[in-house]
Amino acid sequence: MPAITIENLTFAYPGSAENVFENLSLRLDTSWRLGLVGRNGRGKTTLLRLLAGKYEYSGRIAAPLGFSLFPADVPEPSRPVLEALRSVSPQAEDWELERELGLLGLGGETLERPFSTLSPGEQTRAMLAPLFLSDGRFPLIDEPTNHLDESARAAVSTYLASKRGFILVSHDRRFLDGCVDHILALNRSGAELRGGDFTAWFEDFERRQAGEAELNERLRRDAERLRESARAAASWSDKVEKSKRGAADKGYVGHRAAKMMKRSKSIEARQLKAAAGREALMKDTESAEALKLSPLTYRSETLVRFKDAAALYGGRQSGRPASFEIKRGERIALCGGNGSGKSSLIKLLTGEVSGRTGLVEPGSGLVISYVPQDASRLAGTPEGFAAGRALPLSLFMTVLRKLDFPRALLRADMSGFSAGQKKKVLLAASLCESAHLYVWDEPLNYIDIYSRMQLERLIGEFLPTMLFVEHDAAFRERVATRCVEL
Repeated sequence: MPAITIENLTFAYPGSAENVFENLSLRLDTSWRLGLVGRNGRGKTTLLRLLAGKYEYSGRIAAPLGFSLFPADVPEPSRPVLEALRSVSPQAEDWELERELGLLGLGGETLERPFSTLSPGEQTRAMLAPLFLSDGRFPLIDEPTNHLDESARAAVSTYLASKRGFILVSHDRRFLDGCVDHILALNRSGAELRGGDFTAWFEDFERRQAGEAELNERLRRDAERLRESARAAASWSDKVEKSKRGAADKGYVGHRAAKMMKRSKSIEARQLKAAAGREALMKDTESAEALKLSPLTYRSETLVRFKDAAALYGGRQSGRPASFEIKRGERIALCGGNGSGKSSLIKLLTGEVSGRTGLVEPGSGLVISYVPQDASRLAGTPEGFAAGRALPLSLFMTVLRKLDFPRALLRADMSGFSAGQKKKVLLAASLCESAHLYVWDEPLNYIDIYSRMQLERLIGEFLPTMLFVEHDAAFRERVATRCVEL
């Protein structure tokens, strides 16, 4: 099949001292359903944009067809959906667009609605519809699961599995497993390409890392033994050299000293070689340092009561009223489709929305740590952000670094951060706060797979009381003690 060829691709953002890619070379078959994975900041979105011709670079990119990049801008969102989709695929017939929308769980009447009236999840699905109707265009799909509930994610995954040829960036493990047949991982040392779904790649990657870690420990012990031998040999050489004073045969003693010193130097050389071997061995290790949390214990068993509660916006009710309690030690996932009122209930609890039906009763003196869904408005430096939240600066910076946050950005303006980097700032702040209840609204949007697993391990170890919304099914199943269906 025709292939996309990348040769010696080197790219750095203007003003950056570090290259995002350096001499990257790949050959990608255009029939593959390729999942592109890696930690935040490794260049996944950048690679898609380079393929789409958005940036200048050195090296060579050759492709047998053009590229369509998702998400695409909709310059006039007040226009009907049909016109917005036509801007992506001008040659598509109305019946083809209606068919694709149906496969994505949207009715044909959607075409006549103003694009701006669609929910964010509906907009996402609608803009996927024309991607595979453009002849001579290869789809580049960047994080389509944001704003999609679980059923919509399943529909999109099934839809993509039926298609032929695309590159997909996603951090949702189950979503990837449902629709890709190859994985391109951007690791610390470069790119790794293999066939299969995400789980197959990750299990193989973990096996290799475990083997490397075991060999690394053996090399570490060998290096320590060599250091001891080198110190002993150097000490013996020094003692023999000192014994020359007053010795009858100074030539013989000097020969012994030189021999011991030679042995010491030989051991040092072996030490350096072993260290170099360890460095080469561990080049792709994705270390995810353990995080810590200091939850507070609430004095009563019940922390919050919701009774027939629903948010009101301009007098209109968001979702059906809900009644439930949050007990000490519970981790409650709010479940339901888009528009069922999950985020609105959280906003009622945190005071972002005041209009409501029913009752929302937090316990007296309850301390809440809140991670909102939207991180786009963050600006200023992380240092200033920490001061504004009265967070211990050294702890905040340490948590960010453990989340693989680039050191160079710790004192940069957050308005220029990626969506994933902004979300990590909010998560790090919450992890630095001692609270009775941790309230997280879609905390994993744009967050890389390794950080998701870090958070799963953290919650499993410290067992905080939580109320959260999250559409990553793998995360939710590992973390939640129960779901409240809305």
